[in-house]
Amino acid sequence: MTTQTSISPRAWAEMALLALIWGASFLSIRVALDEVPVLTVVAFRVGGAAAVLWLYVLARGLPVPRGLRLWGVFAVRGLLNNILPFSLITWGQLHIASGLASILNAATAIFGVAIAALVFADERLTFRKGLGVLLGFLGVATAVGLQNLTRFDLTSMAQWALIGASLCYGLSSSWARAFLKGVTPQVATAGMLTMSALVMIPLALWQDGAPPLGYSPAAWSALAYLALAASATAYLLYYRVLAAAGAGNLSFVTLLVSPVAILLGALVLGEQLRPQAYFGFALLALGLVILDGRAWSRLRQNLRPVQDPPSAG
Repeated sequence: MTTQTSISPRAWAEMALLALIWGASFLSIRVALDEVPVLTVVAFRVGGAAAVLWLYVLARGLPVPRGLRLWGVFAVRGLLNNILPFSLITWGQLHIASGLASILNAATAIFGVAIAALVFADERLTFRKGLGVLLGFLGVATAVGLQNLTRFDLTSMAQWALIGASLCYGLSSSWARAFLKGVTPQVATAGMLTMSALVMIPLALWQDGAPPLGYSPAAWSALAYLALAASATAYLLYYRVLAAAGAGNLSFVTLLVSPVAILLGALVLGEQLRPQAYFGFALLALGLVILDGRAWSRLRQNLRPVQDPPSAG
């Protein structure tokens, strides 16, 4: 039987850091959209991150990929992980409530686990994993507000845009694990963001025109955060966790993003935490404990019937 991938304490800690970084990105996107068009926000994000990472790659003397095949892999990765989801999420946030957007974004965990189970023998879908993801998703929905689920509209293109972004993220993780083995995280991230920038910068210039330099400090800060923290730094962590825990397990980080965004809203903006948020956090924590597997294994061992010792002669 193929050994199944697990999540180490270090990988959990890195996923928590990723959730913190990406949880704050929703606030940054909202601030940037007050002044910057959708495609230009995405172009700044991928272009700025690519520039910073190439400076790092060159300073470290890391090998630059030469083969067309690998650059093709970077291009598909950029499409699935940057171009499509960044554009869909940024546009979707213009048209739907942030609560529903957070819940739909958490569906990445469901897509990620399902796709990885289909592709990789060591990430098969088990009852424990399915239960953990379900409880985690319900925890996110409860914390954000179950009433947001009543606003789901099959005819809403913005809501389908968020679901499409989650599907892209799920596909992207499996694509990266399958085709980017042996590529250093810094080079893989720089290559992915470069191919994304080669698409998004000309598209933004064509659609939105040349960006002015008169954005407010808040808008520039939001754009800088999206490029440097939410993309360049976050993806270096992303590849580390991907190599250590697998594509499906990595998608669990999206279950943590919404609670982080809620807590940041309470701490930074003074928003009040409703009682349902605490119950949702408890459900999410239970789901993560089940996903971790160690407590689940101990529970199964304790529930096993104790066999009577063999009788003497």
